[in-house]
Amino acid sequence: MSKTIIQPSAGWKVVDFQELWRYKDLLYFLTVRGIKARYAQSILGVGWAIIQPLFTTLVFTVVFGGLAKVDSDGMPYILFSYLALWPWNYFSGTLSESANSLVANAGMITKVYFPRLILPLAAIFSKLLDFIISFAVLLFLLIYFQVLPGWQVVFLPLLLIQLLACSLGIGMILSAMAVQYRDVKYALGFIVQLLLYGAPVVYSTTAVPEQYQFLYSLNPMVGVIEGIRAMFLSRPMPWEWIWPGAIVAVVLFVFGLFYFRRMERVFADVA
Repeated sequence: MSKTIIQPSAGWKVVDFQELWRYKDLLYFLTVRGIKARYAQSILGVGWAIIQPLFTTLVFTVVFGGLAKVDSDGMPYILFSYLALWPWNYFSGTLSESANSLVANAGMITKVYFPRLILPLAAIFSKLLDFIISFAVLLFLLIYFQVLPGWQVVFLPLLLIQLLACSLGIGMILSAMAVQYRDVKYALGFIVQLLLYGAPVVYSTTAVPEQYQFLYSLNPMVGVIEGIRAMFLSRPMPWEWIWPGAIVAVVLFVFGLFYFRRMERVFADVA
């Protein structure tokens, strides 16, 4: 009877994508399980994917658009904020889901072998359903305000790739850190709230002083949000906001892969 011994890797290792592909069925199962678990025994079910961003947008519209009179670049504030909340909610949701993915599945990690990267990937992919459903609300707002997207919408896949790269990169880093440092779980809500105001969700990038704009553009979500606003409102694409953040998103994704792989050897010991 043959025996296979699996030894922990040491140092910085490249992710075995062929191995990930062999476990694609497990990735699919965990993704579907994540979706079902989120809406299990819920009266409204996937309706929460519409209610949550819509009510958040209404609150922002009243507080920032109505009371604080924040500039919305000449567009209705509710549309201005929702175009930002659509990608932002996916980004913030993936951080929470992925950061807790390894700790929540500690039993699986200690009992059976599979590529550990599947857990944060499944957590991130399971949020795509909410992202797609939220898009339906965006279409309704565009129709209501009689706004027709421009030809720039062809760049949407590029911005979605940037969004995914950023979400995956930070998600892998946080999930690996959360296994060893449980403080990540408690600090995450505070961190996400801070990041919200570090992106142009409730305000326009024109409010950022010119001398800080390049530094500000290094936030990948800045280019994603401003790019989405531009393409759906038939405005010139703000490449000066997009390309710096795109580079940072790629760096985060690559570093996240290597960091996760490096920390993988200690997951079973501390999970």
